[in-house]
Amino acid sequence: MLIDGHGRTVDYLRISVTQRCNFRCKYCMPKTPFSWEPKENLLSFEELFLFVKVCLDEGVKKIRITGGEPLLRKDLDKFIAMINEHSPDVDLAITTNGFMLKHYAKALKNAGLKRINMSLDSLKTEKAKFLAQKSVLHEVLAGLDAALEAGLKVKLNTVALRGVNDDEIVSLLEFARSMGCQIRFIEYMENIHATDELKGMKSAEILDVIAKKYRFEAAEKVPTGPASIYKLEDGYTFGVIDPHKHDFCESCNRIRLTAEGHLIPCLYFEDAMSIKDAVRKGDIAGASEILRQVLQNKPKKTNGRSALKTRPQAAPFTKRAAEIHAKFTSNLTWI
Repeated sequence: MLIDGHGRTVDYLRISVTQRCNFRCKYCMPKTPFSWEPKENLLSFEELFLFVKVCLDEGVKKIRITGGEPLLRKDLDKFIAMINEHSPDVDLAITTNGFMLKHYAKALKNAGLKRINMSLDSLKTEKAKFLAQKSVLHEVLAGLDAALEAGLKVKLNTVALRGVNDDEIVSLLEFARSMGCQIRFIEYMENIHATDELKGMKSAEILDVIAKKYRFEAAEKVPTGPASIYKLEDGYTFGVIDPHKHDFCESCNRIRLTAEGHLIPCLYFEDAMSIKDAVRKGDIAGASEILRQVLQNKPKKTNGRSALKTRPQAAPFTKRAAEIHAKFTSNLTWI
């Protein structure tokens, strides 16, 4: 069992397999593209899996694969199959924008994937194009259909923005309900890469819009999750993620691993340690020791932008790690 320095059980590993993305969402990406790390600097799936096995054997029960857009990483289904064959009972999920999903949903399901979190910010073609800065809606909806047809469980995620999709909140909720998917509305998180023209809706505003048409009540919240859950009179549940007000530090059960081998104790991190050298040498004991140090370094609480304490044991940020940090603190890292 993995226990951090504050007595919290850590049983959730998030793995970013790439920082590349095929969207340029206005709430996430800068106008000038990131300088992506060369492919040879990324850990292979085999190398990542060596570390994943350590985590699974130590009690990790949930793994979410993220990006960037994870489906841009070739042979993702093979990585999922590695994890599933080692631990068939692990809760194995990905977060995706859905654009390429129609091509991969069946293979991912067959490999052992259980769940998908998928972005859907608008049901209107032009709005979706405005946000993603490319025409995406047709492919995204086709991806959703393919995922459901393959038997994958799907949650939809919507970043709620004033003057952009605030008039679609109810429509999006009704669409998700009709598809048998839970939807979570996410408060916009300001970040250095997002365009200044965007203004987010607060959780109270989102709920007020829904309350104009539906009655609902608060439902039981998952202690280790970021979403507040609400239930309509017909039993359908939806969520609101309001990271500005309701962090979940006290029950945080997660750590993050990047494609380059940075092991990150907290979303708003100031410190990261790298497992890359240890894994590439086949030094599993060394990688395990780094994991132990990162767990001890995991802060009890954040101030909303960075960990409250700077840990001297951790390797300092490189310029590249700082870029990764900026990407991790965008709007989709909560889901």
